[in-house]
Amino acid sequence: FLISGKTDMANTVQQIWLLDYGAGNVRSVINAFAKVGQEVSLVKTPEDIANAKVLVFPGVGSFGACMLSLESKGFKEPLIAYLKSGKPFLGICIGMQSLFESSEESPGIAGLGIFPGHVTKFKIEEVPSIPHMGWNKVTPTVGSAILTQEIAAKYFYFVHSFQVSSSEHVVATTKYGNSEFVCAVQHGNIFATQFHPEKSGVAGLALLESFVKFSQNPTIEPVPFQPSEPQSQPASTLAKRIIACLDVRSDDNGNLVVTKGDQYNVREGEEGEKGHVRNLGNPVEMAHQYYLAGADEITFLNITSFRSCPLQDLPILSLLHQTSENVFVPLTIGGGIRDFVDNNGKTYSAMEIVDAYFRAGADKVSIGSDAVSAAEAYWKNQELTGKTSIEQIAVRYGSQAVVVSVDPIRVYVADPSQTEHHCIEHSEPGPNGEKYCWYQCTIKGGRERRDLDVKQLAVAVQALGAGELLLNCIDRDGTKKGFDVDLIKDVKTYTSIPVVASSGAGKADHFLELFDACPEVEAALAAGIFHRNEITVGDVKASIQNSPFVVRQ
Repeated sequence: FLISGKTDMANTVQQIWLLDYGAGNVRSVINAFAKVGQEVSLVKTPEDIANAKVLVFPGVGSFGACMLSLESKGFKEPLIAYLKSGKPFLGICIGMQSLFESSEESPGIAGLGIFPGHVTKFKIEEVPSIPHMGWNKVTPTVGSAILTQEIAAKYFYFVHSFQVSSSEHVVATTKYGNSEFVCAVQHGNIFATQFHPEKSGVAGLALLESFVKFSQNPTIEPVPFQPSEPQSQPASTLAKRIIACLDVRSDDNGNLVVTKGDQYNVREGEEGEKGHVRNLGNPVEMAHQYYLAGADEITFLNITSFRSCPLQDLPILSLLHQTSENVFVPLTIGGGIRDFVDNNGKTYSAMEIVDAYFRAGADKVSIGSDAVSAAEAYWKNQELTGKTSIEQIAVRYGSQAVVVSVDPIRVYVADPSQTEHHCIEHSEPGPNGEKYCWYQCTIKGGRERRDLDVKQLAVAVQALGAGELLLNCIDRDGTKKGFDVDLIKDVKTYTSIPVVASSGAGKADHFLELFDACPEVEAALAAGIFHRNEITVGDVKASIQNSPFVVRQ
């Protein structure tokens, strides 16, 4: 597997070996190195590690799964030998954590032990949410020939639940809530980061280019470290994420297009009519434009069914392949994650679909209807079975890879005593002046209601291992009245995982109004207003820039 990159970055092309142990999105790392002009080959055998001149280890998922996979493939001892050889090495995320002795995530499983120290979990009383997910600042502690102060001045993308709190080889730290942790280490030719440079946009590409230059000339002296003058810092350096969402489906001619519904109806025409599918553009082209415009993440929601073709021919896989070649921020894909049988009679499991999504370039998967079913099953016995797609994905790829998309609708009541479901007092009265409502979960794109409220769903999927909630609201979808702040504030009181607010934005100020009303919410997502150029990602960030909140510029 070889990819040659074309770039204007002046680097000598060399062969970089990538240690792929079978978990997560390595395509983004390959594409990022291709973007800075390098060739990447995948390690297939222990001998490949021994013969490599430059090795990259982009670990994702859980610490234990990573280490056990290295051992089962016969990679662990050759990797330790490589790390001790003095040849250039780049570790990313778990690729950094694995350098230490052990992790609380996987008791009893030893790390590579190159550096002394142990990996520990964030304490929820010290941080806003777990996992730490989003764009954050890094603070250099010493000079580095790779992570220069110019590069370190930018934002980088993090997604992890476990941390290295201290190390004698630290070159940079990051603050998250009241916790400060090691975000980059370097010792000799070993360099590793907790953040994901391949998902950190221009800043991440600059870091990879810097690593390439170092690997070509390891004698480069570290840039002298110059502590910056103390400056007033915002209460949090974690940037609010602005996410562009693209609802993708086939049009009436079979072409893959971006569409957008008003209260989940994606066809043109009056209510009850079946008009043409609303076509707002080419998904690959639009995703790239949003990336260039500063979107912090791109989300694809596959709202059509492609179950008539074999898994390898699914159009959404080609979409991910193409998008990941030029979009270097996180990609989330949702829809279609369930067992199915193709037109040849071959059966595919939900996990096979998830594996294909990740191998094609996705960083996270979003689960909708299947999450509702999993939550209903959870509340029957209130136990974990290990059989739900949420649990299986979390074990293999880590909880940060699992997003649960919630499609609730309000059910108004005159008094909370009229229902057993969790109610809130809402600022928008019901049709008969009701002050209270509960939020009923739906499936099948909002077409079918279930006897499950949002609180029951959120608590259940968090217990099952989900790492993020995408919180929609059918009542606000397409209305341009702003986000349903009452719903979002309520959900943040009983969840400790990040929440992405969605549905209802009509102008840039609606995003700031959301963060003002609910500072705890981590991100906000919009679709139609971006697609129709009513506002831009830049407009949203400009409206937030002079507020107490930070955004990535």
